[in-house]
Amino acid sequence: AAMNGTAIENFVCVIFNVSFMNCTWHVGQTVSEDIQYFLYWRISKKEDFTECQNYIKDHFGRHTGCRFQDVAIENKRATFLVNGSRSGENIQFISDYITAEKLTPPLNVTVNCTEASHACEIRWQPPRTSHVKRHACFKYEIVIENK
Repeated sequence: AAMNGTAIENFVCVIFNVSFMNCTWHVGQTVSEDIQYFLYWRISKKEDFTECQNYIKDHFGRHTGCRFQDVAIENKRATFLVNGSRSGENIQFISDYITAEKLTPPLNVTVNCTEASHACEIRWQPPRTSHVKRHACFKYEIVIENK
C-alpha cells in the first residue's frame, strides 16, 4: 500500500480541438523531490495500457501531466493509471471516467442584415467535437455588443 500523501491529487483530463487531450495532476503533499510518476491509459477494457509519450514536467523534472494527440475516445470509457516510484517504493492511483471536453466555437457563422427590414439573420453549425453526436445537446447564446 502507498504511504499517505504520496498519491497524486486533482487528476483531470480535458479534450480540446477535437482530438488533443491534456491530463494533469498535482504531486502528493508529502512527496520528496526525487519521486517520479508514470501515466498509463487505455480507451477500453479490450485494449492494453500504453504509457504517456509526452510528459509535462515541473521544475524538479517530476511528471505532472501528459499531452496526447489523435485521441478518439467517443463513447468509450477511458481508464487512467498513474504509478509513482521513489527509491524502490511504489505508489498507485487509478481513475476511470470519461474526460471533459472544451468545445471549439460553432462553425461557419454568417450574419446577413437587411436595411429594409431592419433585421439580421445569424446562422451557424454545431462545433466539431470528439464524442457529442446529438446536436440537440448544444445550447447557444448570442451576445450583440454594438447596436
